[in-house]
Amino acid sequence: MIRRDALDQLPVRTALPALRAALDGPGTAVLCAPPGTGKTTLVPLDLAGLTGAGPKRRVLVAEPRRIAARAAARRMAWLLGERVGEQVGFTVRGERRAGPRTAVEVVTTGVLLQRLQRDPELAGVDVVVLDECHERHLDADTSAAFLLDVRETLRPELRLVAASATTDAEGWARLLGGSEGAAPVVKAAGVSHSVGVVWVPPERPVRPAHGMRVDPALLAHVAAVVRRALREQTGDVLCFLPGVGEIGRVAGELAGVDAEVLQVHGRAPAEVQDAVLAGGSGVRRVVLATSVAESSLTVPGVRVVVDSGLARVPRTDHARGLSALTTVRASRAAGRQRAGRAGREAPGVVYRCWSEGEDGRLPAFPDPEIKVADLTAFALQSACWGDPTAGGLALLDAPPAGALAAAREVLTAIGAVDGAGRATGRGVRMARIGLHPRLARALLDGAPEVGVRRAAEVVALLSEEPPRAYGDDLAAAWRTARRGGDAYGARWRQEARRLASAAGEPSAGSGGGGRGGSAAGAGASTGSGRTGGGGGAAAASDDAVAGLIAALAFPERVARARGAGSFLMASGTGADVAGAGTGAQAGWGHRAGSAGDGGGSRLRDAGWLAVAVADRPVAAVSARVRLAAVIDEETACAAARALYSSGEEVRWSDGEVVARRVTRLGAIELVTRPLSAPDPGLLRDAVVSGLRREGFGLLRWSAAAASLRQRMAFLHRELGAPWPDVSDAALLERVEEWLGVELGRARRRADLARVDAGQALGRLLPWASGDAARFEELAPERIEVPSGSRVRVDYGGEQPVLAVKLQELFGLQESPRVAGGRVPVLVHLLSPAGRPAAVTADLASFWRDGYRSVRAELRGRYPKHPWPEDPSAAEPTRHTSARLKRG
Repeated sequence: MIRRDALDQLPVRTALPALRAALDGPGTAVLCAPPGTGKTTLVPLDLAGLTGAGPKRRVLVAEPRRIAARAAARRMAWLLGERVGEQVGFTVRGERRAGPRTAVEVVTTGVLLQRLQRDPELAGVDVVVLDECHERHLDADTSAAFLLDVRETLRPELRLVAASATTDAEGWARLLGGSEGAAPVVKAAGVSHSVGVVWVPPERPVRPAHGMRVDPALLAHVAAVVRRALREQTGDVLCFLPGVGEIGRVAGELAGVDAEVLQVHGRAPAEVQDAVLAGGSGVRRVVLATSVAESSLTVPGVRVVVDSGLARVPRTDHARGLSALTTVRASRAAGRQRAGRAGREAPGVVYRCWSEGEDGRLPAFPDPEIKVADLTAFALQSACWGDPTAGGLALLDAPPAGALAAAREVLTAIGAVDGAGRATGRGVRMARIGLHPRLARALLDGAPEVGVRRAAEVVALLSEEPPRAYGDDLAAAWRTARRGGDAYGARWRQEARRLASAAGEPSAGSGGGGRGGSAAGAGASTGSGRTGGGGGAAAASDDAVAGLIAALAFPERVARARGAGSFLMASGTGADVAGAGTGAQAGWGHRAGSAGDGGGSRLRDAGWLAVAVADRPVAAVSARVRLAAVIDEETACAAARALYSSGEEVRWSDGEVVARRVTRLGAIELVTRPLSAPDPGLLRDAVVSGLRREGFGLLRWSAAAASLRQRMAFLHRELGAPWPDVSDAALLERVEEWLGVELGRARRRADLARVDAGQALGRLLPWASGDAARFEELAPERIEVPSGSRVRVDYGGEQPVLAVKLQELFGLQESPRVAGGRVPVLVHLLSPAGRPAAVTADLASFWRDGYRSVRAELRGRYPKHPWPEDPSAAEPTRHTSARLKRG
């Protein structure tokens, strides 16, 4: 029986007429409803006609998380007085509870993507509700784009609702409306309970979160705030923390509190999640949760929220090929969502573990995943949909070009797309397995080598990173999962069965998914024959199997030892195992080694590793290995054969030319042999590379050579052609012309240091045209002054400079000029002691106007030197007055 009393209390009911009208009109709408209004539960039931209003329809509700999907279905079934699986059901990865009578089905966005690829028309579905769209998960954004494409090309009658409590309503309205104008925005004000805010920043500064690291001092503070909330408030406490590790640490800090401490996260068993959402039994509860509890969930009895202010989100280092979760400050929108949990059933309080001043500096919304995450899976979904560039998809944010290009490179390497970016038959099969394409490749290529079951078990371990207690050794973690009876082990076994079934399916052939076809093609398996597909697979060790599968998934992360616990990955990035090098030392914590502590990890003594999980702490040079398997060189080369190369290398290294034949696996040098007779052209190129890298300071630059270059640069600047450009870039372009002979003989820095740069540079003077004969005339190295001295001209600045004692210029009426009389020389007039007394480019003006003041200042200081009243008519001299008289 329908629970009318509960339905009538849901505030969103007042917005239902407007929502129905929007869907009956343009067919799309944005629903903004505060937490607790019934947006997730009443709206789908009403649109399906299950509450007695409107026509009967089939409604698909997409949630970002499995826990939210199960909880929403359970709540809607309760409102109808039924069990899940009748008129309301759900489907998440590995679990489905729905039947022929199901009118409302709740699915994860990942499941929705799979359905769209298999059946773009979504036959039988009338309405799709994208719930919690503000979270901007990549699967949700992709699903929305595909659904809008379906509405435009296949099913214009398909209705679409984007729903959230805190979202960019205008942006979603523009997106859903498309060319027809913005979609209607329906708002439900609701009757929300007040939530008071208590600001409780730590008393002492804490270190900012970096990567997966959170300062233990902050976690201790959060635990203290939970204890304070239990003393000051009534009702259950919901505490938001970034991840499972932090939940475990705070749970330990709360030992002995007078309350039941529960843990809710994506890895928690379904029965534990269900028990938390079902409500307590009279015992006060503290629920420690990740962001899975932000949306779509009402935790009964909660009156208090304690918010750490942190969230964990995916980030990708595209330069190093490393993807990992990282800890960030939660956005203001997330803060509102979290606080709203305290006011779902009655007035509540939120304790925020930061200051009110900090709150205004937080980002308004979380970063959309499409901007920061690994786009390999997205690129494959787009290719299977028939849009390899994703240029035709309606997205709130376009994917970054660099990240998308990196994703396409990966897909091409594993045979998922062809040269034009279209999905191959193999790529379609990968997409349908429901794994990251890397893991799908490892499953498909590894199964013939090690057996379907064992390949599926290792891939299941990689698809959801095992608990830290399992250690950093993948093979050891596999053995722990097999014999363990914990919640992770149960989920792992279920996923392994699903993957084994998927890997045993016949190939998808060359047919494309989605709207577009795909080119036939498939990536080859390793062909290493190391473990075999039959008896050999069963006989292979856990290390061999785990290593091969991890190497197939992440070939650029196969790594060779270069010291105790230090490795070099094929990608060129260094990697340190726990207890070794900067990568391990930079963190505040690390995955425990299989021997029980970081220093005991047996991975440290391996010659080769297949690194499955790694991240790079902000302050570290090398990546930090979190999960890896021991392999040998043969397995590394077989799995990463696309990175295998062999050839001659002639390059400049550490001040000399190195010529050798090198066999490589990416950045890893496998075999090197010196070349006895390297190609002369390659030798010259190597020397030029050295000059480019270290500069022309490698040559011998005498004072005369430096002056020559300055004079040539002056004439090029003032007169242009045929006087050559002698900048570093120009000299590199013409290096064969002026340095060719010397290049042929140089092999190391010492050879270049013997090259007279001035003599070589003189070859660039315009000898062929005859202009070189005027070089000394146009840019004289020295200028003779009236005293008879030949004074050097400095061409190093913007204007040539002649620095000369004032008395030596007596009688000179005009400033000297160079460049054929075009450029006056800037005269630095010096005192008898050689110190600057005046600067002028107009000597006649100086004699007339400036000399008098200089004479007055200096004649008393230097009385032995001549200071005539009319310097333009006086005799120039290099000597004192007394010496002149004696002469």
